[in-house]
Amino acid sequence: MFFKKSIMAGTGLFLSIFLIVHLSANCLLLLPESMARELYNAYSTILRESIVITIVAYLLYLSIILHVVYAAIVTYKNYKASPDRYMMNHTNETSSWSSQNMGLLGVFILLFIVIHMANFWARIKLGLGDGVGFDAAGNLDVYEVTYSLFQNIYFVVFYSIMMIPLGLHLNHALKSAFKTLGFYHKKGLRVLAKISLVYAVVIAVGFGIIPLIVYLK
Repeated sequence: MFFKKSIMAGTGLFLSIFLIVHLSANCLLLLPESMARELYNAYSTILRESIVITIVAYLLYLSIILHVVYAAIVTYKNYKASPDRYMMNHTNETSSWSSQNMGLLGVFILLFIVIHMANFWARIKLGLGDGVGFDAAGNLDVYEVTYSLFQNIYFVVFYSIMMIPLGLHLNHALKSAFKTLGFYHKKGLRVLAKISLVYAVVIAVGFGIIPLIVYLK
């Protein structure tokens, strides 16, 4: 069980770093359209053509798969190991709602990832669905794909709402990951709890508000 939780912790921390990079790139969408299109498309081209980034991308895909698989295994085993799962208990007195429902939050996040990749990754990387044009610099116009999707109010609302379970998941997961990997310094854990909260809020609010801003442009 420790090995499985360590895999979850390690992949989770890797994915947390990726979210920072991804959010930073998405902030380009907040710039004036002419500037945002040029920079966002140039950035996307670098990601697609760099061998190093390609390797990191495959590590990212592997991390998502491992995180999901081991999370499902650990959640199931914890459920089976609980002798009082059909009886009233007092876990809510000692743990947060998020910590008790990480599996449920994970399901929402997985649903979001699938839809997100179907709209972006599958279309841009695999060429599925409507074709993607080029901008004035000859780069694949990923900005147009993103902008068009964020003009659909249903997608914008879905995207923004799904950041709530992501934020709740991150707030608990970041603290748990360090504890799983052996970090038990009492004062350090209190500081880490505050950092986790700030990180979760920044990521959730950042990803949640950008589609709204783009929609209102």
